[in-house]
Amino acid sequence: MYLGIDCGTQGTKALVLDADSGQVLGAGSASHSLQSAANGRREQQPGQWLEAFEQATRQALAAAGIRGEQILGIGVSGQQHGLVLLDEQGAVLRPAKLWCDTESTPENQRLLEHLGGAAGSLQRLGVAIAPGYTVSKLLWTREQHPELFARIAHILLPHDYLNHWLTGRACSEYGDASGSGYFDVRTRQWDGALLDFIDPSGRLQRALPQLLEPDQPVGPIRPQIAERLGLNPQAVVASGGGDNMMGAIGTGNIRPGAITMSLGTSGTLYAYSEQPMISPHAQVATFCSSSGGWLPLICTMNLTSATGLIQQLLELDIQAFGALVEQAPIGAEGLLMLPFFNGERVPALPNTRASLLGMDSDNLTRANLCRAVVEGTSFGLRYGLDLLRASGLQSQTIRLIGGAAKSPVWRQVIADIMGTPLVCPRQTEAAALGAAIQAAWCLTPGADRQAQLAALCERCVQLDASTQTQPDPARTAQYEEVYQHYREQVSRLAEHNPA
Repeated sequence: MYLGIDCGTQGTKALVLDADSGQVLGAGSASHSLQSAANGRREQQPGQWLEAFEQATRQALAAAGIRGEQILGIGVSGQQHGLVLLDEQGAVLRPAKLWCDTESTPENQRLLEHLGGAAGSLQRLGVAIAPGYTVSKLLWTREQHPELFARIAHILLPHDYLNHWLTGRACSEYGDASGSGYFDVRTRQWDGALLDFIDPSGRLQRALPQLLEPDQPVGPIRPQIAERLGLNPQAVVASGGGDNMMGAIGTGNIRPGAITMSLGTSGTLYAYSEQPMISPHAQVATFCSSSGGWLPLICTMNLTSATGLIQQLLELDIQAFGALVEQAPIGAEGLLMLPFFNGERVPALPNTRASLLGMDSDNLTRANLCRAVVEGTSFGLRYGLDLLRASGLQSQTIRLIGGAAKSPVWRQVIADIMGTPLVCPRQTEAAALGAAIQAAWCLTPGADRQAQLAALCERCVQLDASTQTQPDPARTAQYEEVYQHYREQVSRLAEHNPA
């Protein structure tokens, strides 16, 4: 039995996987709170992640009906880009700045200029650093909190921090590391010189975690943590990874051909590549995968974070929201939402805010507002899919995951806007499943590592035939007109709000 953990923005999920049968035996979850400010600050207390980890794990074990002693390995998935700083005693120095934090946008711009703009960043790192990446958070900390900056002993990403808590070791793996902004995705090495630009003393380089191969375990769980969680004291903690990298494993996206799309707080699209296909489009991040290859990816900042705001505004539950979306026609009778509530990464509009266009006395209805936010967020994903396809990635199908993937309304909208058939895995918590699969992979001996991972995915990742959704050509054509209107508005915003 293997425990998979996914520590996301909204909460922590845990599941228990029987790797022999490929069955998920039980799951649990616990929520997180977000500390927000109007200047783009988005932070969380790492201590809350630990409490949620414990609560979700105990729920999953109870639901599975097994004893914690039966768990052989633990895999951890974490939200990418977040910054967790520890002192020499391992204490957290301040709240973690998250992937969706845009407070350090000015610092990111200065670092980007140092690298020679997006083109220079792509040439040096293989990715164009963007607001939200970890590197600008370090510069922000040096300038805003110099006294804390002087005490930094460990620089960790969220999943690295959880592994450190579990094992006492400070380690990272290539997939999550490649979203830091101080990592070369081609050579799979830290870019220490960029950190020295932030602090010439070399302290930041010394605070970096050790890099591990994706099938390499971090080490055994600490006895006191095993006791706290009710787990096997001999359990081994796998390298784990970023939530997108674990989501790729959890959807079986470990070879070219499929695209995984996640409809979560943010929207993400990614596909496996055997080579580091560095896109000329700065918005495509060619991260490393956690399965031995690369994972070209786009991320929109606003998805269910945006639809959730409209749900709250109109005091709707998810079923009522979906019903209203279905009531409104495609194009919401001319109502177009640009749902950039927290700025946006794809399209590259970090300084923009949301807007509602085309309102008149007839079309401003609850149903049209719900339809407009779903369409606006989906168009951002279509924009990203166009970029991935322009970069040479081919996709015959979409594997859809995330909370909104459970909605038939969302599934049909996505299939029609993308003009691509889709299907959901039976286990929609793909990042937690991928983490459990990776834990099993880390503990499986043998020489042909890729074949072993492929066999695990074939056994543990099952597609839900009842969710198969085909695009309707007539609706796809209707959406295309609205999408082109969306692109025109994005172009106008880009002219007045350069990234």
